[in-house]
Amino acid sequence: MLTEKRESEHTHEHHHEACGCGHEHGHDHEACGHEHDHSHHSHEEVHHTGREFDGVSAGVEQKVYILEGLGCANCAAKMERQIRELPGVEMATITFATKQLRVAANHQEELLPRFREICASIEEQVTVTPREEIQTVKKVEKKSLFQENKKEILIIAAGAVLFAAGEIAEHAGAPSLWPPVCYVIAYVLLGWEIVWTAFKNLGKGHVFDENFLMSVATLAAFAIGDFAEAVGVMLFYRVGELFEDVAVARSRSQIMEAVDMRPEVVGRLEDGEVHEIPAGNAAVGDILLVRPGDRIPLDGVVTEGESRIDTSPVTGEPVPVTVRKGSRLVSGCVNEQSVLQMKVEKPLAESMVTKILDSVENAAASKPKLDRFITKFARVYTPIVVLAAVATAIIPSLITGNWREWIYTAITFLVISCPCALVLSVPLAFFSGIGAGSKKGILFKGGVAIEALKNVKAVVMDKTGTITKGEFQVQSVIPFGRESMDTLLQTAARCEMGSTHPIGTSIVEAAREKGMPLERPKEVEEISGKGIHAVLEEREVLCGNKALMEMFHVKMDRYANDQYGTEVLLAFDGELAGCIVIADSLKNEAKDAIDMMKKQGLVTAMFTGDSKESARAVAGEAGIDKVFAQLLPQDKLAHLQEMRRESGAVLFVGDGINDAPVLAGADVGAAMGSGADAAIEAADVVFMTSQVTAVPEAVAIARKTGRIAMQNVVFALAVKALVMILGFAGMANMWMAVFADTGVAMLCVLNSIRALYGKTVLQKY
Repeated sequence: MLTEKRESEHTHEHHHEACGCGHEHGHDHEACGHEHDHSHHSHEEVHHTGREFDGVSAGVEQKVYILEGLGCANCAAKMERQIRELPGVEMATITFATKQLRVAANHQEELLPRFREICASIEEQVTVTPREEIQTVKKVEKKSLFQENKKEILIIAAGAVLFAAGEIAEHAGAPSLWPPVCYVIAYVLLGWEIVWTAFKNLGKGHVFDENFLMSVATLAAFAIGDFAEAVGVMLFYRVGELFEDVAVARSRSQIMEAVDMRPEVVGRLEDGEVHEIPAGNAAVGDILLVRPGDRIPLDGVVTEGESRIDTSPVTGEPVPVTVRKGSRLVSGCVNEQSVLQMKVEKPLAESMVTKILDSVENAAASKPKLDRFITKFARVYTPIVVLAAVATAIIPSLITGNWREWIYTAITFLVISCPCALVLSVPLAFFSGIGAGSKKGILFKGGVAIEALKNVKAVVMDKTGTITKGEFQVQSVIPFGRESMDTLLQTAARCEMGSTHPIGTSIVEAAREKGMPLERPKEVEEISGKGIHAVLEEREVLCGNKALMEMFHVKMDRYANDQYGTEVLLAFDGELAGCIVIADSLKNEAKDAIDMMKKQGLVTAMFTGDSKESARAVAGEAGIDKVFAQLLPQDKLAHLQEMRRESGAVLFVGDGINDAPVLAGADVGAAMGSGADAAIEAADVVFMTSQVTAVPEAVAIARKTGRIAMQNVVFALAVKALVMILGFAGMANMWMAVFADTGVAMLCVLNSIRALYGKTVLQKY
């Protein structure tokens, strides 16, 4: 699975035991006084399962193009295959759901004409445009179904009228010339574009496309005298294609509307007046006006006003947040109450609304194994069915002499042989799942992440910040000798001044709340997995866990503590002086979330560097199955591999993803966080709500998406196989064959969109 190490400040491991806390600290050694030999975590990407562009050479240019006019999923697969084969192209992928072509290659301005040539040769109306050339945000005015498809509907209507006229004339005893004339005119109206496109494509070597297959099938029906059947099938095909196109377009629109929250314009305050400007033109430092009901347009900070903000569009968190002067604002959230003035801190390209959209689009480009399998399967499926059609037309006819019947059966095979329903249904299902997650504040990094997540059998979670709030507070200071509580607290705070970990910062905050003066020690030495060895003006101090005390041969006979919490032991000049007890509290929703996971059949586990007593107390309160305590980072991977052997695929969830070995070893890595840059970059799944309930919610979405994708594949193949069997038995006609093609495709599209709407299966567990 994953992942990249979260980019952070200079970080070092620092473990407090007795407790054995094993928490990690970042320390600033500017005033350290001597050098330290610390190992740094790699910031390079460790591993990403199934992400197509991971193998691209460093420095190779990557660009995104928009394929306007792309209407055929199978054609998109052909385009992708041919572009990948171009010299100089390291990787290329086309996402039908977003109409995006992503290419990794140098000198792409020279390759662009070839991209356009390939796409136009497969689907003539497709235009290839670099995304940056059409990056301006424009909200397209919604049109009615008739307005969007006026030409297509009029052609179908005229063809239907002529088809009906031919049927009436044929059964009403009209002159024998009338029915054929009506049928021929109807066929020309309905099928001339398809036949002409098939003819042009033949010259380009595209034999097995849907235009060719439908043209051969219907013209063959004319050849054997089934005029009504040929026109009726072409009519049904055009109607099915129209419904399929509408369903795909609406699905795309609904998914993108859920994730594309970028503003078209913003109201900039200048000299007391509001001027509307394109959102992309707003610069850092501009003052914007945000009225009640408006979305926060860009990331920034409140400069004037107080209001309540609905963060659910971004985080999925339904509880409104109160903001006032100085409060941070995240773009995409909705201002509910009062007028706010805000200062822009990030332009549109760097704001959260754009990051969410980019994340979803990038995710859609990461194709799951099922999608890749179906694309490969489609390449052999159509030729095999066409060969079966040819064999069906010839071999039984030679044996029985009934050429008309077997040619008709072969025609049904040709209609069924189009793989569009298969190629379309899988990626759209996964894209809908990605959209469903984003609506709930869950960012999947691709269909690969969803596919892996639906198969997990165990969930391993960090304790601090994941299961607990990560809001440490000093509960008590316990002297073991003559030192006062204030002296212990002040000394520990001085040692922890460079810490970025909640435990260390809580000690510093407690000292500052009491107004204690704090100065950095003369020397500070980090001892990995044990704690800090510091030299103050008046004495030598040890601040850490039992292992640190044992390392320096500090006698523990004075040690006594029965309080729950994390302990930081202190020794002055080699003698145990006391301890500080810091406690964290369980997240409000943690117990319910763990219960949901168990109802989903997941084994739950907690990894922590904390003491066994503290870890067991938290695990017991939350209801977690297994707890592994007093772990050093290098120990976690071994325990994770053991869990995989016992339970199966493992999801690892952390509050910051700062443990590269265990993340690399997990099947799926997930980050808790409110959309921090590092978390979004590093994880396969990001839970923007930072709530534990996001874990079972994500698993539920993944499982539902996986089921829908498989339903589509099984349904499409089953219907096609059934019609072929019925056709061979003489019980199926061409109308049924058209339903097995366009009808099935439309139903698969409608089924796929279920992943985006309605309740997730979480409610069933």
